[in-house]
Amino acid sequence: MADEERLKRSKEEFVHQVFESIAKDYDRMNTLLSFRRHKSWRAFAMKKMKVKGGETAIDVCCGTCDWTISLARASGTGRIVGLDFSRNMLKVGGKKISDQNLESRVDLIQGNAMHLPYPDHTFDHATIGFALRNVPDFRHVLREMARVVKPGGQVVSLELSKPTWPPFRFVYYLYFQRILPWLGKLFANRYEQYRWLPESLIRFPDYKELAEIMKEDGCFDRVDVYPLTGGIAALHIGRVKGDSR
Repeated sequence: MADEERLKRSKEEFVHQVFESIAKDYDRMNTLLSFRRHKSWRAFAMKKMKVKGGETAIDVCCGTCDWTISLARASGTGRIVGLDFSRNMLKVGGKKISDQNLESRVDLIQGNAMHLPYPDHTFDHATIGFALRNVPDFRHVLREMARVVKPGGQVVSLELSKPTWPPFRFVYYLYFQRILPWLGKLFANRYEQYRWLPESLIRFPDYKELAEIMKEDGCFDRVDVYPLTGGIAALHIGRVKGDSR
């Protein structure tokens, strides 16, 4: 158990260093990494979430705050929290929020996804975008997200996944493992960081496995899963056990 905890801390420290170092280039590289699809995926997620006016949300591992901003726009008057452990990522996100005059509606918090600093049943929604594969223990993070969401609320993960069609999967892995790190070197002067990101996906469950893990965990009444762009990404929406909203 002690060795397992040390491995989790080591991963957390490494991931923190990665995102602190790539913050200023993150948005541009995210576009390359997702084949420019991340905005349409997020729009699809928002459509499926059906956020209502005045509802509250926490965007876990909010990064540069694109999803945080979408939640704030959809809610209008509800409290929206963006939480991330990288100060540099929050700095980039904070500028976006300021530029769009959303400071009064969005709170940015430097914190740890493994230990969300909020009481049980605080929010209507909890989201995590392109980060679940990077946390030390994704099962624990999903439980933490479910804990801070009200009964009947939603825990939502939008994450890169693995293509289902074998020829496409081969081409995608070739791009991800061989080409992407060199793009990171070319456009962001970061090779090792972008070599690690593909490796993190290979070790992560595919969208079917993740859906089963969420169903078996016991936090959710229902889990809906939507593979996107041939399985390059996937949206998972878990309904927290409780009322029938």
